[in-house]
Amino acid sequence: MSAMIDTPAAAPRASEIVTLQSHILQQQSHYPEASGQFSWILSALAISAKMIASHVRRARLDDVLGTVGNQNVQGEQQQKLDVIANDILLRTLGGREGVAIVASEENEEPVILRNDDSAERKYCVLFDPLDGSSNLDVCGAVGTIFSILRKDRRSAQPQASLLQSGAEQVAAGYVLYGSSTVFVLTIGNGVDMFVLDPAYGAFMRVAQGVRIPKANKCYSVNEGNRLSFPEGYQKYLSWAQERGYSSRYAGAMVADVHRILLQGGVFMYPPTRKAPKGKLRLMYEANPMAMIVEQAGGKALSGPGERILEVQPTDIHQRVPVIIGSSEEVDHVATQL
Repeated sequence: MSAMIDTPAAAPRASEIVTLQSHILQQQSHYPEASGQFSWILSALAISAKMIASHVRRARLDDVLGTVGNQNVQGEQQQKLDVIANDILLRTLGGREGVAIVASEENEEPVILRNDDSAERKYCVLFDPLDGSSNLDVCGAVGTIFSILRKDRRSAQPQASLLQSGAEQVAAGYVLYGSSTVFVLTIGNGVDMFVLDPAYGAFMRVAQGVRIPKANKCYSVNEGNRLSFPEGYQKYLSWAQERGYSSRYAGAMVADVHRILLQGGVFMYPPTRKAPKGKLRLMYEANPMAMIVEQAGGKALSGPGERILEVQPTDIHQRVPVIIGSSEEVDHVATQL
């Protein structure tokens, strides 16, 4: 890991130990005009992550695996832990005065919490509460993805504040619930990484200024759909396999992108005959992941020359194709399309 981040791999001395909470306060001190509301939102996300991590670890013991028998707005079967994670995030964020609107992949409509524009400017938080939740039944990795936007006071309708391009995000991040619980965050000045220490109940900073390698002969895609991919994607896969590329696919965007963030490569979710506009959600998945990868020096496209962060959303549940990862590897895919 030390070759890919700006901090040394050696364990930090006691004087260098920094928790996520203290990291947030350090960043806030750089902005004298800050009211602290943004910091409280990040704190709520960290608390939510700890609660969700606990439920994930105990999922089989608490008998909360499997589906609830309902479909979400995306037409996908809701897992029991999807509902639990969604409720945790709604409740923790709902208690923060700085949050005006929350929107979840699991809910058809956003939740308007505060619509008073006379006070300090507030924020909108969008999230995928449990990415890759179908992995839970087999003890696979899952994650939470979030995006933070400033509420647009010019919008006549509160919901319109959500329809901002990804370039307008003030922060984005994800939490990976795997062999450890990892919190990855960007507030627009690089990417920092934290790991939950269960002994202390705190996220400890383990890396600053994470940089994605420019190239690695590895791709991540659901090749089971290969025959329904557009011709260009099929050409790329043939090109990559002829050159000895490895295939890695975890079935959860958070897990796949996390590996690529550290080791390099490219993650793709192309259009298919079943999902001609792509499957991943622009607002809840593609935009936050694109911000993280770009802040780490990578690229994120929805097609050749189409930067994900420049896509103007027309619907909060809009879907887009995704090509994301090391700059050189993303370019290799784009040249085949």
